[in-house]
Amino acid sequence: HPGIRQEHLSTAQREFNLGLAMLSNKQPNLWKVELITETLVASDGTYDVDAKVVMILDAYISLNYGDADQVDRYISPMSRTDYAGMSQKQTEGQPTTYYFERTITPTITLWPIPDDSTTYTLNYYACTQMQDANLAGGETPDVPYRWFDVLVAELSFRLARVYAPQLEMQRKADAKEAWDIAAAQDTEWVNTS
Repeated sequence: HPGIRQEHLSTAQREFNLGLAMLSNKQPNLWKVELITETLVASDGTYDVDAKVVMILDAYISLNYGDADQVDRYISPMSRTDYAGMSQKQTEGQPTTYYFERTITPTITLWPIPDDSTTYTLNYYACTQMQDANLAGGETPDVPYRWFDVLVAELSFRLARVYAPQLEMQRKADAKEAWDIAAAQDTEWVNTS
């Protein structure tokens, strides 16, 4: 279209990426959950986490990872305050809890810290951020088909704020409706126990 200029495409890409960031913040997005596994080192309680990790849903420790006699034990999250309040942070044993520090360079800290009685493997299900849009690459959005309406509605809302403020509130309502429908379907349909 002759009225569309490069600045319009740049604005659309920027707003699209901000919309994807918003989706990453409205966790959990089940299609962005991945299992991350890390072999633990005796006497080392803190491990780097990839910066793409937005949140940790569940974590467990494996003993004899990969063997026929593998045993998995769920570990519980704790808050920064809980961790700060622990008087003996260097206690060694089988980890039972973890603290996920959500900074620019995130870490996960286990307690007790792993001892040398066996090899422990940390496994955790992590929600990860979505890939940025790359107009020049012509790639497929990093969302499943059932979320396409959310992307379109969110981008329409964001562009209305820039180019058609009189339509902003209607586009915002459209985006919320699309989100509500998709989010209601993005759940695990299991009994709570």
